[in-house]
Amino acid sequence: MMIRLSKSAMVLAMAFFATLVAFGNITDYATNFAFVHHVFLMDTTFPGNGIMYRAIEAQWLHRLGYAGIIALETLTAVLCWIGGSKLLRARHADAAGFRAAKKWAIAGLTLGFLTWQVGFMSVGGEWFGMWMSKEWNGVPDAFRFFITLLLVLVYLTMDNDSLAEPVPPAAR
Repeated sequence: MMIRLSKSAMVLAMAFFATLVAFGNITDYATNFAFVHHVFLMDTTFPGNGIMYRAIEAQWLHRLGYAGIIALETLTAVLCWIGGSKLLRARHADAAGFRAAKKWAIAGLTLGFLTWQVGFMSVGGEWFGMWMSKEWNGVPDAFRFFITLLLVLVYLTMDNDSLAEPVPPAAR
């Protein structure tokens, strides 16, 4: 039972995290939009770097990209809230029932991983050279976020949450 409660709590913690991130991006739009704006412009990367052709100057694309980020973060939060709630409700279920309750959480954690790994680390960090910027480098934060999501996902999908207590070898 403790492992099931632990898995539920960890998924709900990720839901809370994604909620706070999305809330911050919505309520402090201008500050957080500036980050996306500078990453797309690549205006703080190393001078004369050979990837400046990738910069996007159209501000409407900056806004569209930022809206996409907020949507992915919000959807991650919603899926994890649903998933964590379903896991809590299924904590007394048999193994198959608890496994079935994991699907929403798996979807939310996977989407969160993809948001920060693909969106921030791969696209922002590598494609737009965000790693070169001293002012607008989100790579370390993105790494911390997606690794946390990944670890919770790995833990959630481990087959160690049976309600039956294992019988010690000496008692067999």
